Amino acid sequence: MKKLAVQSVFVMCALGLMNNQALAGNKDRSGQAGASELMINPFGLSTGVFGNNTSNVKGIDALKTNIAGLAFVEKTEVGLSYTAYLRGSGISVNNLSFAQKLGNAGVLGVNVMAMSFGEIPITDYNNPGGSIGTYTPQFFNFQVGFAKEFSNSIHAGIAATFVSEQISNVKANGAAFEAGIQYVTGKRDNFHFGITLRNLGTNMRFSGTGFSINSDAPENPTYVVNRQTPSEKFEMPTYLNFGAAYDLYLDENKLESDTSKPKHRATIMASFTSNSFNNDYLGAAVEYGFKEMFMVRVGYRYEKGIGSSSNSTTFYTGLSAGATIQHRIGETGPMLALDYSFRPTQQPANGVHVFSLRFMR
Repeated sequence: MKKLAVQSVFVMCALGLMNNQALAGNKDRSGQAGASELMINPFGLSTGVFGNNTSNVKGIDALKTNIAGLAFVEKTEVGLSYTAYLRGSGISVNNLSFAQKLGNAGVLGVNVMAMSFGEIPITDYNNPGGSIGTYTPQFFNFQVGFAKEFSNSIHAGIAATFVSEQISNVKANGAAFEAGIQYVTGKRDNFHFGITLRNLGTNMRFSGTGFSINSDAPENPTYVVNRQTPSEKFEMPTYLNFGAAYDLYLDENKLESDTSKPKHRATIMASFTSNSFNNDYLGAAVEYGFKEMFMVRVGYRYEKGIGSSSNSTTFYTGLSAGATIQHRIGETGPMLALDYSFRPTQQPANGVHVFSLRFMR
């Protein structure tokens, strides 16, 4: 117990120290952070509740919500997901995840996410209308995380993400780090609390031949001078998130014993996010599950000005909804799960659709 207490205090102290930097941002700098793809959640389960499941997220979904939940992987979990981002814009997100339990040591997880923007016309000073070809931006991030169950109540994890953004002649690279903890208690482990600090990382700067231009020397037009235009550094979109959840077992009074599994579950979730460069978020969600084979969920995330088309800093309306169907293949085969979520957006965008397929053993 002493060892467990020391480990728990260490994790919380680490989060507290990093929090000093996370909350150093100024809301007047809203929109000035870069690598905003780090704020995109590619999983259909957690986006169905708009990320309000910080305290009770489990499995590979935890890689983009609260890394501590990765500790709940029982053996192996693999996931594929596709996001139609702002449907009709041609933007999409492809994601591949893998998690493996390493005995009593903990759980190792890997996530690879790539964004596709389609082909964009090339323009320059002499060809402002294009007609000289196209280019394809490449946004890619690679994440490695580790989580461990310290007791039946305490789970914690850490992760690092490598970020790459580039076009044909300009690129930027960086690294972001995160940590999280979850606490579970109650008669049926039905009360959950979680905290996570994400995207605390290095500064990034764009560089490349796209920032250079050849021009005549002002003193001697017969000479050509290559001029470089330096770009400014930018920070990662760091944020700190707190969450809580409570599981209500609707048929608990009808169970024969404390070890019997309830058929009907309703989970109430709430979370608060302090953003360094954006408005803070306050959200809540509800999920209903039947025999843990079929789940439906709905959520709402509020931020300042979200109801105003002229003052809002987000294209989301705040609402989210989703569903999950999962079933075991055979008696000893893997569990197969299909997740879907939808988040409506303001016009002219047509919402964000997320489809996920997960295999669990």
